[in-house]
Amino acid sequence: MTDDYTQEYAALFADVAATGRRLNRDEIERRRESGEQAAREGHALRGLIRGHLTAVRSAWPEQPLTRRTTLDLLTAVEQSVDAFSTGFERAQRLAVRQEEAERREFIDDLLYGRSDLGRTAERAERFGLRLSQAHAVAVARGPKAYTEADAVPQQVERAMIGRFGDRHILLTTKGGRMVCVAPGDQTEILSYFAKQAFAATGGGQAAIGRTQPGPRGVVHSYEEALGALDLADRLGLDAPVLHAADLLVYPVLTRDRQAMEDLVRTTLGPLSSSRGGAEPLLDTLIAYFDSGCVTTQTARDLNLSVRAVTYRLARIHRLTGTDPADPASRYTLQTAVIGARLLGWPAKQF
Repeated sequence: MTDDYTQEYAALFADVAATGRRLNRDEIERRRESGEQAAREGHALRGLIRGHLTAVRSAWPEQPLTRRTTLDLLTAVEQSVDAFSTGFERAQRLAVRQEEAERREFIDDLLYGRSDLGRTAERAERFGLRLSQAHAVAVARGPKAYTEADAVPQQVERAMIGRFGDRHILLTTKGGRMVCVAPGDQTEILSYFAKQAFAATGGGQAAIGRTQPGPRGVVHSYEEALGALDLADRLGLDAPVLHAADLLVYPVLTRDRQAMEDLVRTTLGPLSSSRGGAEPLLDTLIAYFDSGCVTTQTARDLNLSVRAVTYRLARIHRLTGTDPADPASRYTLQTAVIGARLLGWPAKQF
């Protein structure tokens, strides 16, 4: 009851009013401890302060007071309320830090699957998730690393809450990236998150993992989103939103790394004997395949003449024995080019 705190204070103030003294150090510390206790019990500071002022009015001396005595009494009020508020705020800060630590621990367990799944599912309800359902995860990045306290994640969070309210969404940051966990049957949430992240970061990039069931599914979807961003780095994918479901072929291609290395070395290795090295010819192949094998578009993308592109394609044919323009043999060459981009060849030799 808030009366417990105001009654204690009323007796103290009555004594101060009678003697004209100020609060001593022990009394101030007890007021701080009372403030902490009130905060731990969940009382509202506004109501407690109002109770203190009511107690002052009740205990105020009835006889006329000098200006000096009035100032002394008001000083005692200030001392007490300040000490009480300090203790109250100290307890609140400790509670917030504890809440933040528990939330961060939960997020680490959720995204990395390092804790007991049953316990994770139980704790999830507290943070707005129902892990008995399927979920999907989106990860967004910008030009710098972010924490939850930064302006960009807070801007995205405000937009999400304004649009969807409480729909069992978890917004956080991890490894400098923004993360959104949402129910798997509400794909519009992650799409909107990606849109807001793109706007808030001034042109960042987001990846969306596939919908997966259960607590372990959140981990899988998160890893898929991270994998999509890693593929974007290695393949030079600049789309603002990447969907892991659209990129499944790339992990398949690199699942047998040794076989992919052999394909790259055997198919593209001869390009290294070119006078300018393999990289200009590899860049030509990348642009050529990205353009849908259209020579004129390739020339525009590379800022070259069509004649120069045609010459390079012919040289690639001579060196590798494979014609990029021949549909029958293009698949092997294009697969080798994808492998080279994924493995970092020719900068990384194997």
